[in-house]
Formats: sequence, C-alpha cells, structure tokens
Amino acid sequence: MFLSELMSVEKALKIIKNVEIGFYNEKIGLKDAYNRVIAENVKSLLDSPPFDKSAMDGYAIKAENTFGFSETNPAYFKIVDRISAGQLSNVNLKNGEAVQIATGTPIPEGANAVVMEEYTHAKSNDLEVATTLTPGENISFRGEDIKKGELVLNTGKLLRPQDLAIMASAGHDKIRVYKKPVVNVITTGNELVKPTSRLQGGQIINSNYYTLKSLVESCLAVPELSHCIDDHNLMKEQLKRSLKASDVIITTGGTAISKGDVVVDVVGEMGEILIHGVSIRPGKPFAFGIIDKKPVFMLSGYPVAAMVQFDVFIRSYLMQMQNIDWKPVPVSKIASKKIPSTLGRMDYVRGKIEGEVVHPQMIKGSGVMRSMVKSDCYIIIEENLEGIDEGESCDVLMYDRLKV
Repeated sequence: MFLSELMSVEKALKIIKNVEIGFYNEKIGLKDAYNRVIAENVKSLLDSPPFDKSAMDGYAIKAENTFGFSETNPAYFKIVDRISAGQLSNVNLKNGEAVQIATGTPIPEGANAVVMEEYTHAKSNDLEVATTLTPGENISFRGEDIKKGELVLNTGKLLRPQDLAIMASAGHDKIRVYKKPVVNVITTGNELVKPTSRLQGGQIINSNYYTLKSLVESCLAVPELSHCIDDHNLMKEQLKRSLKASDVIITTGGTAISKGDVVVDVVGEMGEILIHGVSIRPGKPFAFGIIDKKPVFMLSGYPVAAMVQFDVFIRSYLMQMQNIDWKPVPVSKIASKKIPSTLGRMDYVRGKIEGEVVHPQMIKGSGVMRSMVKSDCYIIIEENLEGIDEGESCDVLMYDRLKV
C-alpha cells in the first residue's frame, strides 16, 4: 500500500477518541485504593484531630504560669498526673500544676500549653520550667487539619499515599473508585512458544505476551492473556470468549495490510473495522475495530512495532477509561546526528538522552528489541518533516513519563 493511502496518526487518534467509553465504579477498601481514581467527592466524617492534642512530648501547664520566667529564673510546678499515648487525664489543671504528656495525647482540662521536655527538669513530682510559653504553644487544636463536613478530595483524583492518609484521617475506610478496565490480550501465530533455549524449526519465543501484559499494567488496567494459532474459526471463538470477559481486546499479529490476515478478517466479520494501516514507523499495520460496542486494537506481531502502537494508540484510551487525566508531554532535546524521515509519515525513533542531547538508536527493523532496551525515549518526527538535522531541536517522549 502506498504511503498516501495510509491513514494519518492524527485521524486515527480522532477515530479512537470518538469511540464511546463507559465509566463504571465500585466501592473498595482504603487499603487497596492506591493508584485508583476517586469516583465521588470525599468529605470528612469528623474533625481531625478529634480533640486538642499535644504536639510534643512534655508537660501540659497553664502558659501564664511561665510569664517572666527563664533559664536562669525557672518556674516551679507540681506534677499531678502522667499520661501516655491513648490515655486521658481526669485532672482539671490548676495554677502551678503540670501533667506529663506524650505526643498526640488529649490536653487536660485547664491546660493551654505544652512545654517541651528539653526545657524542663523533673525530680520526683517537682518540675522546673526554664522558658516562657504563650497560650496554645505546642498544641494541635481540634479540627486544625480537617473540619467535619469539609471537602478533602475531589472526584477524578488519582490517589497517592498522602491522599489515602487524609481519607483515613477523615474517617473513611472504604471509597468509591472507577473500575480498572479488564484487557484481554490475544497473541496470535502458529510459530509462537513459551521461553525456552531449545527452539525447533521455525518457532519464535512469544515475547509479546510479557511485553503487552506489563504495558497494560503500566496503565493501571488488568491484563488477561491468551494465545491463538492462525485459524479463522479458532480466532472467532477466542474473540467471543474475550468479549464476554473483558472491556478491551488487544491482539498481536495477523494485521498485514497487503493481504487478508486472520485477525483483521475475523474482526471485520464479527464487527466493524474503523482503521487498517496508519502512516507511522514502526507500526504501519495497525488496525482498530469495534465488536458489540467493545474496542479491539490490532497490533503488529513485531515487538517494537507493537510497543510503539500501544504507546501511541492505546495508552491514553486505557487511562481515559479510568477517568485519569493523562496525556503524553514531550520535551525538547538536541539531536546528536541527522535523523532521516519521509514526508507524510510520523516516525517514532528510539533514542537515548544524555543531558540536553538525544542520541538516536539507528537500529533498523520493527522487531529489534535491543533498540528499546538501549533507549529511554522516542524521538518524534512529525508527518510534515523530512527528518531532523544534527544539532536541531526535536520533540522527545520519555518512557518514564508514559506511566501514571
């Protein structure tokens, strides 16, 4: 097929983006909520802290009893109680009295400050305080962090460790989140086998099985993997099973543009092919279709091409299904040497960043995995460019920034 007959990357992305996405949610325990997206606004069920508490280990006293006193002229107190974390003092503190207190412990009645142990000297129940305090010093007041009924997190938030902490402090042990999409990955090909050092005949190790599984997981989605040989009827049955058990289907292999190939034929028979052949390198034989309102992404059998196709066409879709606000953000680097390209085709060249310079990994072939291992970014050459000259600025998409 001629380059002019292939669909542009921009048009392909628009078609995929226009496919309606169903958003589903579920309630889960807070302990399982890391890296999930909230599907509701979260308000605090209580004040946090729930009482006035000590911010230090020390002694609860009346601050005014220390006015005018110092290290050379200490104030004297009588220790009337000692409480540790989780305990509550029943003392109503009077002038000249102190309660030994631990960090996080409720402030006794009558006290309005806590003196740090470093500024005290205790002997039996006698206490010297060698500093002046102000009312409220070293006390965390009730509701200081969160007030009951206050909005603490908005819907659509991707939960980080600190977000889980504030929800727990707000009294929540369960939270409603968007469901992770289940992605059925079907690798195809008679020649594919599990990793082994004893290949026979034309056998090839099925590296796409592991690549696609981890790529799906990097989008926080749930991969389910299977393999099917190049047989029309078997492929049809596998797709039927996958449609029942998943939200998205990804296939690898069987997408050749120049001739009928099993995967594209079966998807076209069961549903509708919306894309077949895109002006991108590597990854020209990309296809996309719909069966029973479910998206089917058909990737190349060549590992590097499949990885590029996933990053360009699938990654943002899986993020969107979880209501994750994500988009690839390239950075600008300087090309260390000339990178040729062809007008009308978008190239994703593997590159290695060194400071402000990017070195293109000019290893040819869609299946050369070493180029991916040695690289840490894609150098993006837009369709309207014939290449990038040595020393010219170029857009670079870092692999690390592709993940959530």
